[in-house]
Amino acid sequence: SCVGLRNLLQGLSFCVRYYFRHNHLQTTCLYSKIKPKKCHILDCSGSTCTHMTVPPGSILPWRFFSCKEGTKVPSKRKQNTSITSSELLYKNLLKSEQENWNDISARYKAMTTRIKEKLEELHKYTFNSGSPRIRFGENVYFEENGCIFLSKADDADEGNVDILFSTEDLGFSDAFIQRIRISPDQRYMAISLKSENSEEATCIIVKLGHFPVVEKVIPNVFSFEWATNDVLYYTSQKNLKCQNVFMTTFTNQKHTKLVYTEQDARFFVDIYCTKDRRFLTINSNSKTTSEVWLVDCRHPFKLPSLVQARTKGIIYHIEHRNDELYILTTYGEPAEYKLMKAPVASSGIENWQLVYALEEKTKLVDLEMFSDHCIMFLKNAGHLYLSVISFVSHSVQSIKLPTWACEFELESHPEHTTGTYYFQLTSPVHPPKHFAYSFKENNLIEQAVQEVPIITNCHTTRLLAKSKDETLVPITVFHNMNSKELHRKPLLVHVYGAYGIDLNMSFKEEKLMLIEESWILAYCHVRGGGELGLSWHKDGCQHNKLKGLHDLKACIMLLHELGFSQPKYTALAAASAGGVLAGALCNTDPELIRAMVLQAPFVDVLNTMMKTHLPLTIEEQEEWGNPLADEKCMKYIKSYCPYQNIKTQCYPSVFITAYENDQRIPLTGILQYVQKLRKAALDHASRTSKKGNRIPNIILDIQANGSHCDSSWEDSLNEVCSLYCTHPQQVG
Repeated sequence: SCVGLRNLLQGLSFCVRYYFRHNHLQTTCLYSKIKPKKCHILDCSGSTCTHMTVPPGSILPWRFFSCKEGTKVPSKRKQNTSITSSELLYKNLLKSEQENWNDISARYKAMTTRIKEKLEELHKYTFNSGSPRIRFGENVYFEENGCIFLSKADDADEGNVDILFSTEDLGFSDAFIQRIRISPDQRYMAISLKSENSEEATCIIVKLGHFPVVEKVIPNVFSFEWATNDVLYYTSQKNLKCQNVFMTTFTNQKHTKLVYTEQDARFFVDIYCTKDRRFLTINSNSKTTSEVWLVDCRHPFKLPSLVQARTKGIIYHIEHRNDELYILTTYGEPAEYKLMKAPVASSGIENWQLVYALEEKTKLVDLEMFSDHCIMFLKNAGHLYLSVISFVSHSVQSIKLPTWACEFELESHPEHTTGTYYFQLTSPVHPPKHFAYSFKENNLIEQAVQEVPIITNCHTTRLLAKSKDETLVPITVFHNMNSKELHRKPLLVHVYGAYGIDLNMSFKEEKLMLIEESWILAYCHVRGGGELGLSWHKDGCQHNKLKGLHDLKACIMLLHELGFSQPKYTALAAASAGGVLAGALCNTDPELIRAMVLQAPFVDVLNTMMKTHLPLTIEEQEEWGNPLADEKCMKYIKSYCPYQNIKTQCYPSVFITAYENDQRIPLTGILQYVQKLRKAALDHASRTSKKGNRIPNIILDIQANGSHCDSSWEDSLNEVCSLYCTHPQQVG
């Protein structure tokens, strides 16, 4: 059984990765239906380069044209010929782990066939749903495999489209389009491209027309918005920080100038355009505090004006309607989000008036402002709701959405004056389903789409686990209704619990594949996350971080008590900061799980937070505390830090994916964690000679490409499929 366990862990992990690199799924491409449009590209001297055509591709359904976080840009690493002893140790460890992984993965190519067939079957239902579209009057802009197209609203499905932009033709063959913004008069288009090896994007400005022309390329850009037809504001990014705002013009006298600089390293700056295009907002946010400056789009060259000076503990965001600012803020009691308003001319906090307050333990997911209405997208006790506020009738309508729904996928850039708002609902095992809300009829319409019959047998259950301090912690469970003897089925538990961020519960094909094969999926909404509002996060950060660990333990124990699997069939999955709670549970209660799969995990909290030269350390102090300035904080972090608490005991099998170019989670810490964990597990095995003693499999797959928690289908599938090792009955 132990040999089979290792074989399945290693083989499934490899076969998914091999399949995606060598057998890419084919989809119907709009490109094949149209005549390629040639594009002129200007070099620095202004001369025109040769004509280019656009290659075929496949639809990438992501909001704001996000597909993957990435575009291939030249490496900026500095050459350094001197190698210290620590660097040499790092290189030796890296080489050793890579050789180990290559040796393991080479043995299991034959296993790709079954995975390939299953993925193709599931993928065809979800990959043809169409790309997100930006409507601009009669024009529609959309993206397909690195190409941006323009069509008339009535012709988009007929293939009568023009090609405006191609990543491959511009030399960004491995680029991914992250964001697109069209100028108000539709003469210019700004696009951001990113590579899988970097978190920094490149902004490309294209002058539209019969022959689109690339006018400008701006490196290291995070966010950008058009203030007017020919004035673009953008933020620059360096070492994961955004602290400068620039304005660049495309008038006859082109120029670029610095508009705003943030001095506090804890704050991150981005730019937003109000839905009515009246203001650009320069938003400077830490994890607990906000400050917003307004740029009047009618007078884009005037200095920005301050809405309200930053006040510790108060977060706020701005929208605009009819000369009033609508302010989404934590100001006032309770410290949850409220919608308030104030006149533009007197926007100070003393003039803020309450419009709408959220109920207790309600999570605000998003907000969309329209000319006469506002829609708030809410979560409460695991259920999704809409709250529709009418500014005309001064009424609020609450609409409960289908019980299976776990996530919203919102329309990108809806028209401000629209009478119908379109969005999608999804869950880990339900592909996005289209809905529309009519403001005039005050009703929700489920739009007819292609059925996916394979999901009809999935059952959704919501539970509450009692934590150590008797706080009730929500759990969302999915399982196949046809499954018998659930206590003998494999269980995959998900956890995050940091930064006030919800667990990702959007649809993924690999989750549906697991349900088909009788897995149980459980999502533990522990404190530190944001599922029950801002207070839920506050109750699980800094000196409350252990509460998240207690919550996780209570969730897993309840699942087992209720007959959802048992420890020997249970696996735990986490990514990034979720690795803190997963790694901590692995130390304190390893008997609760059989395997753990981590993606770019944060496992060395103490040492990382002691290194202020790292780009995010100062900013992260509001989440983890400052061990350099507070000895009590240092001891507290040390009490739960996964790396610090590894001990000689029987550990579960562990599969970790890490990235060489990860700027957020240093690879050095993960290498040291794996080495220490292996040694502890082997020491325990050598000291206990009981018959049938199990030696855990601890595998590290280091990706040369990809950045932090790369959201590609390949990587996420790799993580989950490796968990088949938790169910010995499935070992072939």
